[in-house]
Amino acid sequence: MTDAFFTCRKNVLLAKSPSTQIEDVFAATRGRSVPEEQEALLQQWLEEGAENLPASESVPAVRKVSVTLTSDWLEGSELLMTSLSDLNTSPEVTRCADQQLSELNALASSELQDHAVAELARLPAEEAVTVGGSAPWAAVVPQTDHQTAGCAGINVEVLNDDPAVLGWSLACDAETVPPVLPAWPIQDAVPFYPVPTEVPYHEILWRDWEDLSVQPCVLEQVSKNTPLFEFRVMSYNILAQDLVEQGLDLYVHCHPDILNWSYRLPNLLQEIQHWDPDVLCLQEVQENHYWEQLEPTFKEMGFACFYKRRTGTKTDGCAVCYKHNRFQLISLSPIEYFRPGLDVLNRDNVGLVLLLQPVLPEGLGLKAVSPLCVANTHVLFNPRRGDIKLAQVALLLAEIDKIARTTEGSYYPVILCGDLNSVPDSPLYKFIRNGELSYHGMPAWKVSGQEDFSQQLYSRKLLAPLWPSSLGVTDKCQYVTLCQPKKLGRREYSRDFLLQFRFCDVACERPPQLVLLEGVTDAKPVASAREYSAMTAVPKRHNSLSLLGKQCSGVIQHGLNLTSVYSHFLPQRGRPEVTTMPMGLGATVDYIFYSAEPVENKAGRRLYKDGALKLLGRLSLLSEDVLLMANGLPNHFCSSDHLCLLASFGLEISSL
Repeated sequence: MTDAFFTCRKNVLLAKSPSTQIEDVFAATRGRSVPEEQEALLQQWLEEGAENLPASESVPAVRKVSVTLTSDWLEGSELLMTSLSDLNTSPEVTRCADQQLSELNALASSELQDHAVAELARLPAEEAVTVGGSAPWAAVVPQTDHQTAGCAGINVEVLNDDPAVLGWSLACDAETVPPVLPAWPIQDAVPFYPVPTEVPYHEILWRDWEDLSVQPCVLEQVSKNTPLFEFRVMSYNILAQDLVEQGLDLYVHCHPDILNWSYRLPNLLQEIQHWDPDVLCLQEVQENHYWEQLEPTFKEMGFACFYKRRTGTKTDGCAVCYKHNRFQLISLSPIEYFRPGLDVLNRDNVGLVLLLQPVLPEGLGLKAVSPLCVANTHVLFNPRRGDIKLAQVALLLAEIDKIARTTEGSYYPVILCGDLNSVPDSPLYKFIRNGELSYHGMPAWKVSGQEDFSQQLYSRKLLAPLWPSSLGVTDKCQYVTLCQPKKLGRREYSRDFLLQFRFCDVACERPPQLVLLEGVTDAKPVASAREYSAMTAVPKRHNSLSLLGKQCSGVIQHGLNLTSVYSHFLPQRGRPEVTTMPMGLGATVDYIFYSAEPVENKAGRRLYKDGALKLLGRLSLLSEDVLLMANGLPNHFCSSDHLCLLASFGLEISSL
């Protein structure tokens, strides 16, 4: 009886609710029906408890329980986005939290039944909450801030309750929780455990906003009274639903309900809407979900959207969206990495490169700001094929080089986002950050650093050149056509340069239409020994073949000067940052790189300082142990197996 009531009470307080309802797109699911067994026990309890109640007090219905709620608050993923200090300092929330904690302690006592009957009977019928028996998980309630209320297409339902109660985690209902927490049977992986009930979810998954505007370079800019065009960029792998269903063995630690797209979509949209990025780079975007749900919703939120599906039979791809009131499109370049007949480019990954012009607010006068190049990609996952990963990144950098290059030969500021399926300080990461990589003879698995296959008897090795000259990309990750000098009118040659060809076979051959004049046109020139040696020397050819020939040395380079927004380490916890957690193993594979100015090379690592594009802030990441406490990814609040990355930038505004 106690278990039955506790399950019912828990579902009343923590019934799973969708975070938002997307108008004309999907229907919100409500609480599920109580199983017959629990319903019978609950009915029995109500009948027994009613005998002890005064005649003036009525017994609440079986299927509906009325609850009086004392304070408006934000729960679910919104709770992760609200300052803890605000919650702690709120007197209403504090009183409500103490009250509800006392209730839960009383429910667990020996007088649970009598206390619960009296409590429920005292509550007036002001708000009906459907009891959900099949999904006793933490609730996810929509945000109620002004940003949400003002967004078209998102219907926000305000629910009132206490964060100290609804923030508590629930592993499963009372009938299924064993006395000892068992490890999920995942071979060769860190075990998952349900979250201890004494730890609130909103404290486990709390992410701080790190203000970097106090850095010396930014303060110097402010001291010069130079205005900045500020904007936010988000990169997010949202986990395509088709990939979930194709790899359910990767998510055995998740309750089936939280893997449903109807549950995940509202959470993802709420998270994006709360952080309100100006530029949004998404990976693993399922094509039908994009056209039917995501793009219409994003357009109502003020975004202009572009999508590129993976080639072949794949159903997901990449999307880049930007606020059309903050940027205007200059150019768009979708990239397909698949090249027929090339083993090093035989996969279906894609990317997008956009050149955007920031829109300055009115009233600034004659001001100008540099265009911004934004790139988004999802690189091959296979840890053994680092050669393919490296070729895909080189092709992306060549496209960025073409789009971001100015007429003077420099580059517009670049922001590169994506899931690169490579860990920090791997050769691929160092190539992007340091601008150079010597790859010849390197084991292919070592490029990304995802797994260690050094014990295998045979492993694929990278050989120079990594890709054939027919690809048209040089060892400096530039297209060949952009490296050749442009023909500006008649080409001029020096006299010494032309004289070295005067005794070659073509020059000494008598044209058939030449009039024969004795002593003038009948003599064949004869080269002296010195002239003959100069003639036979092969002059250095400045063409595409010589440019491509440099790659035979096994070294590739690029000149974009990119550095990472994140440091990949949490000094306050002494642990590395994590952006994803496959099979219980945390790793960083998602990145936001941006243009900076190199200052020096120290021990093979290039150091940077902010240039025209300044990093103003970022959303902190979490560590592996924290995510393990929340039962990994995805969970009730984070509806993807990746964490979102968010950074704030400033572009210098100059006078014309």
